[in-house]
Amino acid sequence: MKTPASLLCALLLATVTVFSAQAEALKGDVQAGERKNTMCMGCHGIVGYQATFPEVYKVPKIAGQNEKYIVNALAAYKSGERKHPSMRGIAASLTDQDMADLAAYYSQLGVNASTAPLGKADLGSGKAAELVTKGACTSCHGESFSQPVAPGYPKLAGQYRDYLYVALKSYKAEGNPNVGRGNAIMGGVAKQFSNAELKVLAEYLAALPGEVKTIPENRLR
Repeated sequence: MKTPASLLCALLLATVTVFSAQAEALKGDVQAGERKNTMCMGCHGIVGYQATFPEVYKVPKIAGQNEKYIVNALAAYKSGERKHPSMRGIAASLTDQDMADLAAYYSQLGVNASTAPLGKADLGSGKAAELVTKGACTSCHGESFSQPVAPGYPKLAGQYRDYLYVALKSYKAEGNPNVGRGNAIMGGVAKQFSNAELKVLAEYLAALPGEVKTIPENRLR
């Protein structure tokens, strides 16, 4: 019997809560994060910059992303839960405080505090709406896909389509030493869908108005 997507989300929330509690004692410093982001800006500070592993896709927009999600993602690369050689190499060089500082910096980068929160997203085409319902996506990522139900979840709206597709596929990967994300809960969600359906989801989410963006670094302008 398959685990309902809503239950998977609840289990994921419990997991994220544990990670967040462990990181709670560390407070990120925005100024320190700006000084430490030299390894990050060469990819995440260039609009439209493309990675070539495991396939060609734009590196994700991380400015304005949730702070705790950034910390959790870096920790997952460092532990090997997320398999990506270059990201693991970078994350392995970071202390927990480094991760907290970088997350604090990127989470506020390009953010206008006076901007009103985005409203409920239009579910779009019949196929996209069907897939969003099947995956219970809004129960974790929120109705706008920019205000997740927990800060350890990512904002998805407006993210690069090709990155979303590669990320979703990676949760389905098994037995590959260099590709994959070991999150069993997201794996359970992603494995419900064919790659063609994941592409529809990625295209839908990318087309939504969002809060994440790529901000060119002053040092690269």
